[in-house]
Amino acid sequence: MSKIRLRTLLVLVVGLIAAVGIAACGDDDSSTSGDTTATDAGSADLGLTKDGTLTAGSDIPFPPFEQGDPPDYEGFDIDLINDVAGRLGLETEIRDVPFFAITSGGGQGFDLGIAATTITPERERKVDFSDPYFNAEQSMLVAAGGDIKSIDDVTSDTIVGAQDGTTGETYASENTDADVRPFEQIDDAYGALERGQVDAVFNDLPSTQSVADDSGGALEVAQTFDTREEYGIVFRQEEATQALLEAVNGALQEIKDDGTLDELYQKWFQTDAPKSLLTATHEAT
Repeated sequence: MSKIRLRTLLVLVVGLIAAVGIAACGDDDSSTSGDTTATDAGSADLGLTKDGTLTAGSDIPFPPFEQGDPPDYEGFDIDLINDVAGRLGLETEIRDVPFFAITSGGGQGFDLGIAATTITPERERKVDFSDPYFNAEQSMLVAAGGDIKSIDDVTSDTIVGAQDGTTGETYASENTDADVRPFEQIDDAYGALERGQVDAVFNDLPSTQSVADDSGGALEVAQTFDTREEYGIVFRQEEATQALLEAVNGALQEIKDDGTLDELYQKWFQTDAPKSLLTATHEAT
């Protein structure tokens, strides 16, 4: 065999070995991609702020829905969104943001908002909502043993506190002649009531009842109002958020169907979720 033919043969052999090696590497890469779960593969299509993480904006504190210090937040909403994220194969990051940032639709630092937010037509002009996950009533919190026993005792001389931009503020403004004073945080309104700076606070029942229970008898829920409010998870009205909204709704329905929602209700409110809530849906605008 000539040297030229031998050299050619060696080149062909080396080339063949290299081709096999490249093919093997390609097979390994394909296997790695194939091992990625469907949820992980789909997470890139959810338009998340941070890959692999569901970033949720929440207005803290609002016990018993969201409370605690970062990063150890807890509450009904926190447990719920952690469960939703887990079903989507995602980690959770909670960011404390103002309530108006959630309801205005302008928040860009988080993927969705969860903050005991009532679904209302007015809010739906700016944001989209998931299917309902909680039913709430309005209520009036007062000093125990005071002169205000019901909404009939609220007059134009009454000073009412409420969180700015909430349905509690709206209800007090539309159903009383009181001087309604908005507070940036609901805890500020509760503190004003304890100090005698306001005569009553209008807010969602689970929150006022929690505060009354923790007040040592100083505060009490004087009256509740069946406003048939439903809480939803909040999304920006953008095409990019629609896939995430649909995925969250799917996870929420699983949570309702497998009894997890009942467990969360029992943990935080010592009752099962209303039966009507288990099949309740909402068509985002």
